[in-house]
Amino acid sequence: MKNKFLKGIGLNVIFLGLTSFINDISSDMIFAVMPFFITSLGGGGIAVGLISGLGDSISGILKVFSGYLSDKFGRKMPFVFGGYFISSIMKFLFPFAKTWSTLAFLIPLERVGKGLRTAPRDAVIATSASSFSKGKAFGIHRTLDTLGAFLGALGAFFFFWFLKLELKSILFIAAIIGFFALLPLLFVKENKSLSLSLSLRISLKSLSSDFKWYLIAATLFALGNFSYMFFILKSKIVFEDIFNPRLATALPILFYVWFNIIYAFSSTPAGILSDKIGRKKTLILGYLIYTFTCAGFTLANFWVTFIILFAMYGLSFGIIEGVSRAYAADFVSENLKGTALGIFHTCISLAVLPGGIIAGIFWSFNSNFTFIYGAALGVLSILFLARVNPKRI
Repeated sequence: MKNKFLKGIGLNVIFLGLTSFINDISSDMIFAVMPFFITSLGGGGIAVGLISGLGDSISGILKVFSGYLSDKFGRKMPFVFGGYFISSIMKFLFPFAKTWSTLAFLIPLERVGKGLRTAPRDAVIATSASSFSKGKAFGIHRTLDTLGAFLGALGAFFFFWFLKLELKSILFIAAIIGFFALLPLLFVKENKSLSLSLSLRISLKSLSSDFKWYLIAATLFALGNFSYMFFILKSKIVFEDIFNPRLATALPILFYVWFNIIYAFSSTPAGILSDKIGRKKTLILGYLIYTFTCAGFTLANFWVTFIILFAMYGLSFGIIEGVSRAYAADFVSENLKGTALGIFHTCISLAVLPGGIIAGIFWSFNSNFTFIYGAALGVLSILFLARVNPKRI
């Protein structure tokens, strides 16, 4: 008998979740050490904001087109497979970077793969779950995704602290793992849907006013939801006054592991909660937690405080990431989900670059200004989200 927990969830959700699980072991092994790799190459706050934002912005441009084209041609998995394959290839080039500006070129190329796969993959997830289980489906996917991120970050800590590997060696190991993420995709079964005679202009016009208000709220939040790298670097600044240099680097990696643990185990409950009380209320909760997290980082000056703050940071991600996608899928018909999710991802991704640069500029004056900025945008996002019709799940 099929497990009651998986009721309404197709096997495609599990296989796509396994791919994300393996890919995030690779990616977050890289992410855990990337802030320190950037600074080792001479990059400062603005470099961190530029590098973190540029990749997501370029991938965002591709997300709307990949979602739109997957709807138009009735096939989504070629985009999903191609996206993961490109990312796996590009990761091998990271260790060869000699300057932070080289990374500003390489990371966007790797994010091209993310741009190709994200909207079509989310559309497959949305159509592989029943209407009453979409929040759970996205929550399960985010849980597997983030469990991989947890293991990847933990692996980075293990290699750095116990095996004392150099940052470049850790990046090479992560790149090899990335190729194994392609295997579960071979088992995803997609029924070719009807090819549609869509124009992107018509698709944009077809969006409801509620969805547009939601896009504004999500875009504003993305503008203030700057890179995790700033959170890690902030903790390192505090730790440098307390611990030796190697431990001051290792502890932020460990806190990034802690962040991913909370992120992973809160994603599925958050999705289920959104199915019960509504996406809007659940998202407002996530935005509030993020706002308080940013405010807390302006006051943190002791290492124990970061245990609570990184837990709150992980909880906000666990609530927001999956639920925000499920909410975007609620507003449109089945045959336009790829397009709607592509537009959603593009709006928030395009906000990441200016948001990262602004955060980096604030950082160059005072690191606390960066987190005040994040908290202010969190409040503003809640006000715009309040305009969305609460009856729309």
